[in-house]
This record gives sequence, C-alpha cells and structure tokens, in this order.
Amino acid sequence: MSQLHDLTVAELAVKLRAKEVSAVEVARHFLARGAVHEALGAYLATDEDVTLAQAKIADQRIAAGDAAPLLGVPIAHKDIFVTRDFPTTAGSRMLEGYLSPFDATVVSKLGSGAPGQGPGAGMVTLGKLNCDEFAMGSSNENSAFKPVKNPWDASRIPGGSSGGSAVAVAARLAPAATGTDTGGSIRQPASFTGITGIKPTYGRASRYGMIAFASSLDQAGPMARTAQDCALLLSAICGPDPDRDSTSLDVPAEDFTKSLHAPIEGLRIGVPKEFFGDGLAADVRA
Repeated sequence: MSQLHDLTVAELAVKLRAKEVSAVEVARHFLARGAVHEALGAYLATDEDVTLAQAKIADQRIAAGDAAPLLGVPIAHKDIFVTRDFPTTAGSRMLEGYLSPFDATVVSKLGSGAPGQGPGAGMVTLGKLNCDEFAMGSSNENSAFKPVKNPWDASRIPGGSSGGSAVAVAARLAPAATGTDTGGSIRQPASFTGITGIKPTYGRASRYGMIAFASSLDQAGPMARTAQDCALLLSAICGPDPDRDSTSLDVPAEDFTKSLHAPIEGLRIGVPKEFFGDGLAADVRA
C-alpha cells in the first residue's frame, strides 16, 4: 500500500470500512511520511504509541461493524487546539511542554468523543501541526520552533497561520488537518498550497479548547484536498456546545455532503470593493 497517501479522506474511509486496509497500517504509513519530510517543518509533535493505540481502537470498532464515515482515517491538529495526549504550544516557547488535561471540543468530536458530546468520529491523531506563534501571522515564519516551508517550492512560504496544517495536507503527510481562521488563516494557506480549506460560519464549530487570538472572529475549520473531504470533516465538527462555548450557535449538526452536488444557478459571489485598492497586482485585479 505504498500509495495510501494519494487517497483522499473519502477514499481512505471506503477502504477502511471494506477492510482492504487497517487503520494501523494507514497510520504507520503517514507517520513514516512525516518523518521522511520532517524538513518541511509541518509537525511540532508526534507520538507513535499514542497514534497506533488510537488506530487499534478504530480497527476494533470497524471489526465490530461500526460504519462511521471517518472512522480510522488519520488527521493532524493545528497546535492551537489543546490535546491531552500531545503537547500544546501554540507555536510558542512560552507553552513548551504543556499538556492539557482535556481535549478541545473539535479534537474530541473528530476523535473518541467526550462526556456530554456523544461518540466521536473515531479519526486517528497523527500529531500537532506548526503555526505562527499564537496564530499571529500569515506566513508561518513566526513559529518559535521552526519555519514551515511550502512543499511545492521550499524557498516560498506556505501562508499562515495554519501553515503547518496546509503543508501536511499538500505534502501528503496527513489526509486532513484542522485549522483556525481569524482573518484568513485557513483560507490563505490553503490557497498558497493548492488544497481546500473552509472557515465555517462563526459559532458553527465550538471554540472550546482553542487558544484565542480574537474571540469575536476566531473559528475552527477543516483543511483537506477536496471539497468532499472538507464537507465530511465539517459535518463532524459542527454543532452546538453551549456548556463549553457561549458563542456556540444553537444550530443542529448537519450532513454537509448533501450540498456537494446541489445546483449553483442563482448564487452570487460578493467581492468587497475595498479589495481593489491601490497596490493590487494587475494579475490579481484581472
């Protein structure tokens, strides 16, 4: 299975449910790729024992007939989300070595779940991803540990602050990643690296356990190679979390994959006039 990294989240999920490949095998494959491409600077923390333990649990659930759509698929988390099993630094030496006593809601929803939240999606965590320090940047040169390099041209930036997440997906070091977006920190690095990223409507995904930059704007979102993959991930992370996040919307979770093939006739795209100010490059203006 040397080409597992070429499969999308949706494709990996199908193979896992069909038992054509095990979650442990998939996890080992991506951990090995991450080690080979360490120079890109995407990962800040990995723990093979933790990852493989999660993968074994996923394999047991699959063997028992669990058909959850993301079960056993690997994912890596931006180091802005607190995690129990991996250190959280927010790209800063101020937090170096910090281990949270709990998982962020987004992490638990994608993983094993948490009390009061129901069962999680059963994805397998590969590790924590590099970012601009405290998410304050847009180039991912401002991590206190190491810069992140664009996999298409290592002399160029990957964007930020979710640069590690974008590079992990673009370089096939993880099939999916979480990111955070205040003023473009998912969308810009996704654009710079040729992947897909979504900043959901404010309040659709819980901010509990997500280290804040600007609380009135911050939002968690998925990053992956395709719109289908992002729809699957968005379906898993969205939903109310009133006991943990006061800004969480009282809107039920939904299956965003149902909108993938909806007609687009009549939809309009709004572009703010302020975007066309002095200094805008001619090719962008065109």
